[in-house]
Amino acid sequence: MRLDKFLKVSRLIKRRTVANEACDAGRVTVNGRPAKASAAVKAGDILEIQFGNKPVKVEILDVQETTKKEAAKELYRYL
Repeated sequence: MRLDKFLKVSRLIKRRTVANEACDAGRVTVNGRPAKASAAVKAGDILEIQFGNKPVKVEILDVQETTKKEAAKELYRYL
């Protein structure tokens, strides 16, 4: 699945366009490397997102095309 779509589906970032902009600005890394919005992500990958001064580091547990709001938190785990 594309990185920008995963960020939206998992609700780490609310809109896909905002996820695209974050990736283009270099604020998202996958497994320690800066990633483009089109980068493929899979279960087991480590994402790090810079939200201002606060970095958020998560591990992808599952990848799904769609999910309900309540189940979105089951797609990742905070590190």
